[in-house]
Amino acid sequence: MKLNELSDNPGSGKARKRPGRGIGSGLGKTGGRGVKGQTSRSGVAIKGFEGGQMPLHRRLPKRGFTNIFRKDYTTVNLGRLQQAVDAGKLDAKKTVDAAALKEAGVIRRTKDGVRLLGGGELTAKLTIDVAGASRSAIEAVEKAGGSVKVSAPAQTPEAKEDA
Repeated sequence: MKLNELSDNPGSGKARKRPGRGIGSGLGKTGGRGVKGQTSRSGVAIKGFEGGQMPLHRRLPKRGFTNIFRKDYTTVNLGRLQQAVDAGKLDAKKTVDAAALKEAGVIRRTKDGVRLLGGGELTAKLTIDVAGASRSAIEAVEKAGGSVKVSAPAQTPEAKEDA
């Protein structure tokens, strides 16, 4: 069976409503729009409008901000790396970096870099070059006999206090 061969049971789908097509349809005359007024006409755009009352989105206080310098990393767990090595998609002898992970199909896109997380078990000896890694992930890789090179600058507690 193929995806393009899938179809629903005959008669299981409802026919779409066609407003304004006669009184017998149940949606004739006004077509379900009520009587007169702005919303009965075309071109209505009153999404947050509350009839002149201050809209909810303007009554509530503004809070927080968007950090434009925030990095959006693609996360990879150790268990996923082990799966790729077992399947023969990743070569354990070569350096595992963002390009290798993408080629192996472990990740789709790199975004601002790859961050390694410590979920799952790793038994293969890997040399990993990533933008970021959790402490547990680094410990697990080193325990398996590998090494992790983190290319993104790690934030130290001293640097946070200065800011």
